[in-house]
Formats: sequence, structure tokens, C-alpha cells
Amino acid sequence: MAIITFSSPTLHRDVTVYATAGDTKTVLSLAEKNDVRIPHDCREGDCGSCLIEVKYLAGKPKMAIDLTEKEKSTLQSLGRITAAQIEDAEVNHVAPPFRLACQFIARDEDMVITFTGEPGGAD
Repeated sequence: MAIITFSSPTLHRDVTVYATAGDTKTVLSLAEKNDVRIPHDCREGDCGSCLIEVKYLAGKPKMAIDLTEKEKSTLQSLGRITAAQIEDAEVNHVAPPFRLACQFIARDEDMVITFTGEPGGAD
């Protein structure tokens, strides 16, 4: 079971939730289930409005990093990920700092997810 903390200036306080191991719901779905409003438009990984920053509390994930093709393309077009970071994620399990909440599935990793509350804002 992963412990996920959502942090944003739009929240009155950080919100910490549990993600069940083996669950295939996205971080966006998990956030909505817990009344955390991450901006989003398409839910398909095309628009980039649900950009989040992810910090793994253990430093790096224990499992392989699964980036969807849409996520790679959108993050590259936003200037939030490089080809080298994609390769590092896929080959060396080095997590990129930015993800799309609508594409990212939380595994058995504790993490802090930050977002500004503005579409496409994670800084």
C-alpha cells in the first residue's frame, strides 16, 4: 500500500491518502476520489493540464517506471522531460520529476505529489 500526499497552494492543507497495491487507477482518479482537485481537461494524456511533480520518499522507485507514449510525447512538448530522462526511466528506473496525473498509476511507493492548481502547473 502506498501513502500518497497531495500538496498544492489550492489545498487548505496537504491531503494524505492510501493507494491500494495492485490498483490500476490513475493518480487523477485517486485524487478525485479523495476530493483533491487536480486541473485536467482531456484525461487522455494529450493536453498536459494535469501536470504534477512527483517526489518518491524512498529516493527512487523500487519498480520499473511506466511512461505511456502519450505521456512521453506531451511531457516532451511541454519541455518537462528529455529523451535522456525517458531512457533513464525505462532502462535504469530513474523516475522523472514530472508526470501526468491522468496517465500515472501509483504503485507500492510512498510519494508526495505537488501541483499549483493551474492547468499544466507543477512548479
